[in-house]
Amino acid sequence: MHKADLIKSLCQLVQSDDQDSGTELINLHYPFEKIEYVKRSYTKAMMLRVFIRDGFIDRYSGQKLIFPPVLRILSINFPKEFPFHPNWKMSECHPAYWDLLPTIDHVVPIAKGGNNDEENLGSTSMMRNSAKANFTLEELGWQLHKPGDIEEWDGQLSWFMDIHLFLSSFEQHLYLPHLISFAE
Repeated sequence: MHKADLIKSLCQLVQSDDQDSGTELINLHYPFEKIEYVKRSYTKAMMLRVFIRDGFIDRYSGQKLIFPPVLRILSINFPKEFPFHPNWKMSECHPAYWDLLPTIDHVVPIAKGGNNDEENLGSTSMMRNSAKANFTLEELGWQLHKPGDIEEWDGQLSWFMDIHLFLSSFEQHLYLPHLISFAE
């Protein structure tokens, strides 16, 4: 039974004062299953492990992702052309932060009984994470793409690690806090 048709039937049962049939209909076709709340919990180090495990690939789209501090370096160097906003305000933040910056998502949402185990975590863009919300992949008609190969694409992580060798101490002072704050 389609969910909207079920609601229509429930309305008719309410109107005819048939609570028992309504209860049976809900329990049979559209039951509420209370999920024990589990706090979302992962560290930035865990996030980095998942990004590396997934080869900096968005597991929902297959798109390449970029190591977050790399985007921040671009914003430092091109503040007008590649702006960053600390609260991710879309009207003031370059779209790359939404399209290419990886974040962690619970493949099976916590709200639907998922857990915080690394096997249930996947790399995705901020945009896809926002769109997915608490839906399952099946509910959205999405599929889980296979992880990438970190040897083929590393999200510019090796570039970020190498760049400090060529920076002055002043430039290191500007850039390296982005890695340190990310790895905490």
